[in-house]
Amino acid sequence: MGNLSVAVTGANSSVGTVLLTRLLSQGNIRVVAGVRSTKAREGLPRSPRLTPVIIGYDRPESLTAALRDVDCVVHLAGVLFESKTSDYQTANVGTTRALVAAAQATGVSQVVFISSLGADPDSTNAYFRSKGEAEQVVSAASLDATIIRTPLLLGPDTSGGRALCRTASQSSVRVLGGGAHRLRPLDVDDLCHGICACTQRPVPGVRTLELVGPTTLTYRELLEQMAGLQGRELTVGSTPVWLARLGARLVGLTRTGGMTPTVIDVITSDEMVAHNADADLGITLTPLSDTLAKLKDHDS
Repeated sequence: MGNLSVAVTGANSSVGTVLLTRLLSQGNIRVVAGVRSTKAREGLPRSPRLTPVIIGYDRPESLTAALRDVDCVVHLAGVLFESKTSDYQTANVGTTRALVAAAQATGVSQVVFISSLGADPDSTNAYFRSKGEAEQVVSAASLDATIIRTPLLLGPDTSGGRALCRTASQSSVRVLGGGAHRLRPLDVDDLCHGICACTQRPVPGVRTLELVGPTTLTYRELLEQMAGLQGRELTVGSTPVWLARLGARLVGLTRTGGMTPTVIDVITSDEMVAHNADADLGITLTPLSDTLAKLKDHDS
C-alpha cells in the first residue's frame, strides 16, 4: 500500500496517544492529530509525519482544513462524564455530526468511529442513547465506515487502568453492587491495533463491530487479580447500586456532571457480546494477565 493519510480526533486522549505512536511506527502513514486547545497540542508527540491541528466542532472551517487530503479519519472524541460546558448531545452526537459533514465535504473515503458497548439510540440511558445516535449519524453518511464498540479499556494511562490500580492498592474497598457485573476488559494496545487494521484495510460499506478482551470475569475478580499481582490481600465490600444512584441523584440537584445515575448504570453494565471482532480485524488479543502486568509495572 502506498502512502496513507489518517486524521485522529481526540488525539491527546489515552487512546489517542497510544494510537498516534502506533500509526507513526508504520512508515507509510502521515497523521493529522486533532485537539481542541494549544495546551493539548503541546503534549502531542513530535514527528515529521505528524501534523498537529486545533479543531473546533462549532467551526466547520477548522474541520475541513484538518481533513483536507486525508484518506481516513478516526473519531475518538466524546465524553462519559458530562460537565457544565459539555453534555452528551454536544460532545458525543454533535461532534460526530460535524466531523461527518467535514469528511463528506473534503472527500474522506473512510471513517473509523469508536463507540461503546451498549450503544443504542432507543436506550433509556442518556450516554448509551447518545452513542447510538452518533452511530446512526455515521451509518447514514455516504462514507465507508467501521464502528467499533468497546468495553472497559485497560492501559497505563486510561481512566479504567488508573482506577483499577488505585482501588486494588487498598486493603479494603466497597464497590458498586459488590463488583458482580461481568466485564470483558480490552487492552488499549489491542484496540489501537484494530484501528490501524481498519485504516490499512478498508472495507466497503458500513460495519459495526464489538471488540472485547479475551477474558470474562466480574469486576470483583478483576480487582482481586490486580491486588494479587501487587502482593496484596483485598477485602471487597458492597455498596448497593440503588443507594449509589439515589446519592448521585441528590448530589445532582446542586451539581452538574460527576458520578451521575447515568454513569453508574454505564459502569455497572455487563460487557457481553455475541461475536468478538478480533478475527474480523485480524488481530491477536493480549492475555488479561499480560495487560495487568503492564499496569503493575507502570504503577510501581
